[in-house]
Amino acid sequence: MPLVLGGDHSVAMGTVAAVAGYHRTQKNKIGMIWIDAHADINTPETSPSGNVHGMPVAALVGMGPKELTHIGGFAPKLEGANIAIVGLRSVDDLERDNIRKAGVHAFTMRDIDERGLRSVMQEAIHHASSGTAGFHLSLDMDAVDPAEAPGVGTPVHGGITFREAHLAMELMNDSGSLTSLEVVEVNPVLDEHNATASLAVELMCSALGARIL
Repeated sequence: MPLVLGGDHSVAMGTVAAVAGYHRTQKNKIGMIWIDAHADINTPETSPSGNVHGMPVAALVGMGPKELTHIGGFAPKLEGANIAIVGLRSVDDLERDNIRKAGVHAFTMRDIDERGLRSVMQEAIHHASSGTAGFHLSLDMDAVDPAEAPGVGTPVHGGITFREAHLAMELMNDSGSLTSLEVVEVNPVLDEHNATASLAVELMCSALGARIL
């Protein structure tokens, strides 16, 4: 199983290009669960900052410049209907339209608050698994509340808790449909007592099958 440790989230453009490209040779497609405080579905035209790390989901569904959308030589890498973004709480104004245009399934922190993390993840897994060979997990550590994961570049208060994060990983492993995963945005310069890095390792272990009992 491919496991990628990244810096900022732009690395997903290459990771998913490789994973989707492999499954394409098998005449299959994959889905994706994107756990992040941000939607990362901006294009150069909609991005307030111009940062490429805010554009990977757009590139993966074929939105944006060809230099990003056609990494690996084909586009799109994924269908919007097979993408679930979980943990949203910071979305740019014009980015909202891109979410709707792409047809991705977006779950905000309000959804998690109202429905519970388990219900949200079950639906996310359903969307990412429907008609696919499985799904790629892309975990941005800023999805977790900065009280638990301070060492990230763009922290946003009000994120998922330590235990919710572990439950999400455990549920994806339970599904049997996880094909590959990446963890990004651990910044050692900003971390406190290695808390974010340690949590990232623990979450990867949960996604790969570690259990309490």
